[in-house]
Amino acid sequence: MSEQAQPAFSIEKIYLKDLSLEIPGAPQVFSEREAPKIDVNIHNTAKNVAAGVYEVVLTATITAKHGERTAFLVEAAQAGIFQIRNIPDEHMDPVLAITCPNMLYPYVREVVSSVIARAGFPPFMLNHLSFEALYQQHLQQREQQKQQAGDGAAPVSH
Repeated sequence: MSEQAQPAFSIEKIYLKDLSLEIPGAPQVFSEREAPKIDVNIHNTAKNVAAGVYEVVLTATITAKHGERTAFLVEAAQAGIFQIRNIPDEHMDPVLAITCPNMLYPYVREVVSSVIARAGFPPFMLNHLSFEALYQQHLQQREQQKQQAGDGAAPVSH
C-alpha cells in the first residue's frame, strides 16, 4: 500500500510588494480641524508561481477625505510566497483566501499605520478582519451571480 503524501504548508518569504502615499492637499490639509472620513478597501489575489508555490498579495487602500478633497491616500501591497503541497483542490481556495491573508494582515496593518504616522497624520490602525467571513461573502455573491445568470437564460429548443 502506498502512503499518501502529507499536506505541507510553509512561508517562504513575506515582503512589501508595493507602497504608495499621496497627500495632494499638503500643506493646507494639516490645518484641518475636523477628522477626515476614512474609507478602507482590502482585497487579496493569489497566483501559482511554480509547482506547489503560490504568491498571495494582500492590498490595503486607505483614503481619507475632507468633503470631496483627499487628505491622504495610502496603498500597501503586502505579499507572501507560500509553499503549499498535497492539499486537495477543494481546500486550496480557502487556504489562499483565508489562511495566507491572515498571515499577511499584521504586516500590512503595521505598514499602513507607520506610513500614515510618518506622513504627519494622527495614528491610524486597521481594525481586525475576518478573512473567513469575507470568503463566505464571496462564495455567496458568486452563487447569486450564477443563479441570476441562470434565471435570465431561456431554454433553447430545436
